[in-house]
Amino acid sequence: MADRHGRTFPYLRLSLTEACNFRCGYCLPDGWRAEGGAGFLTLEEIRRLVGAFAAAGMWKIRLTGGEPTLRRDLTDIIATVAATPGVRRVAMTTNGALLARHLPRWQAAGLTALNVSIDSLDAGRFRRITGHDRHGELLEGIERALAAGLESLKLNAVLLRGLNDDELPAWLDYVRTRALSVRFIELMRTGDNGDCFDRHHLRIDLWEEQLREAGWTLRPRVPGAGPAREYAHPEYAGTIGLIAPYGRDFCAGCNRLRVTARGELRLCLFGEFGVSLRPLLQADDQREALIGRVQELLAGKAASHALHAGRTGLTPHLASIGG
Repeated sequence: MADRHGRTFPYLRLSLTEACNFRCGYCLPDGWRAEGGAGFLTLEEIRRLVGAFAAAGMWKIRLTGGEPTLRRDLTDIIATVAATPGVRRVAMTTNGALLARHLPRWQAAGLTALNVSIDSLDAGRFRRITGHDRHGELLEGIERALAAGLESLKLNAVLLRGLNDDELPAWLDYVRTRALSVRFIELMRTGDNGDCFDRHHLRIDLWEEQLREAGWTLRPRVPGAGPAREYAHPEYAGTIGLIAPYGRDFCAGCNRLRVTARGELRLCLFGEFGVSLRPLLQADDQREALIGRVQELLAGKAASHALHAGRTGLTPHLASIGG
């Protein structure tokens, strides 16, 4: 799959649910509330969707939410995706609340890569940001994931001015002996978080300068990688990634498409429209039509998002599509 800008797309981010059990101030400060409309994609619909995308060349599938671990059939979903011909990496992004309890079964089902959201190494700050006092459980789950031997383990932290923007030294100590990647994500404006964005947005360039001054060097981007600029240091087991959505040429390396939990294709996280693929997920004989429809829509993919102009598109909050 390719667009008219010369970008290819081996990577699908598939949301399994819009629900989340955290109340992060930059995303769902009042918690998730169910809305009416069609239900979330069924296991059979997910099987057909992933099968079609894999047949068209996509080999990396990331399961997102909301919080994907709230799906009771998550283990079956992982197994279905992992068994799809052509899929080489099955990844998941989670808040980690259930990680310590369920990781072995997810890994046995075929999970190969994991991203865990943890916005602070300080328990009090974590509680203030997320609305939950589960910091200890989360750290325990991360240690178990380290020991589990996954192909990839990454931690995600949203950089928030006045809340966690002084924690770089603590994170560097954390990755000194842990072979994982910590990625700092610049806060993005969405339809619902304008006030939070104005209070807490901070450009990530400052941290990049600090890393370079401390001897960290930029690593080459590997196939199928996300948008992070990854830095390494010979004295550290882990790496540091920086995701700067407001940075120059951020969209030039775009390599992923998104499908919402209700089956809507989004060409961009901050796109102005979505197209439902669900009518083409009701029978196995619709695969070619589904692939053709996606390729047709890709021809209209924009070169860049419009965040710089203050346009956040359809995304009310990141839980609605999984970031």
